[in-house]
Amino acid sequence: MLRGQGLHAYRFAEREGENVSDEVVDRRSGIEDAARLIREARNVIALTGAGISTESGIPDFRGPQGVWTKDPAAEKRATLQHFVANRDARVQSWQNRLTSPLGMAEPNAGHAALTELHFKGKLGLLVTQNIDGLHQAAGFPASAIVEIHGTVHEFQCLSCPDRGPIETVLERVRGGDEDPHCQSCGGILKSATISFGQNLVARDLERSQSAAARSDLVLAIGTSLGVYPAANMVPIALQAGAKLIIMNAQETPFDEYASVILRGQLGKVLPEVAALV
Repeated sequence: MLRGQGLHAYRFAEREGENVSDEVVDRRSGIEDAARLIREARNVIALTGAGISTESGIPDFRGPQGVWTKDPAAEKRATLQHFVANRDARVQSWQNRLTSPLGMAEPNAGHAALTELHFKGKLGLLVTQNIDGLHQAAGFPASAIVEIHGTVHEFQCLSCPDRGPIETVLERVRGGDEDPHCQSCGGILKSATISFGQNLVARDLERSQSAAARSDLVLAIGTSLGVYPAANMVPIALQAGAKLIIMNAQETPFDEYASVILRGQLGKVLPEVAALV
């Protein structure tokens, strides 16, 4: 794998007087470098993760204040085998869903900026590890989005093809059905998300990896690039000669291969980049 040519890391001070490291280069230079790479590219794809939705009030999973960091049992409940075998886990999961911020979240300026890039003709396929549906809510066409880890806005039956709006199941939970089962076959219901131990949808994975192999620039936004197979998009693209821009608060395993790294708040950084494209 080739290392990024001319790596520039831009870590922006968010508050006046905040100390920053010696590697920091002028904020404007970072924005301009990212915008230039997008303008010059002919086939741009994006991979987004939890970091783009934190400014919409949705906590991430593995960050310092992440859902699984604060509640390790929640990660266990996200394992398919545990969910299927343990009624208490299913009851708790459905109760958590009733109070989840996912139901009230609105897209932020970062989501809007990616939509702007799409309609400027500079961002084709958007692959998201998020299950919140905020890219669609921001106007990004659903036909150009791959929800690689599924969606929380629909339910699925684990025994038959039954699937539909999650709200129909949540109404049953509010009405006292603690562990709702499929009304068609009696099977266990869960949100239409990909749990640990559950295979990704093959056509979604193929579409994502095929797009990565054809791309000449990848935007990795708000993702740790540590969750596979979604993160495989980056090495696939790099092997094909694509450049990489990383926008993420924490370091990732692929930082050394990036052409530009932006560490600022995505709701600020992305609109500034989009405005210059």
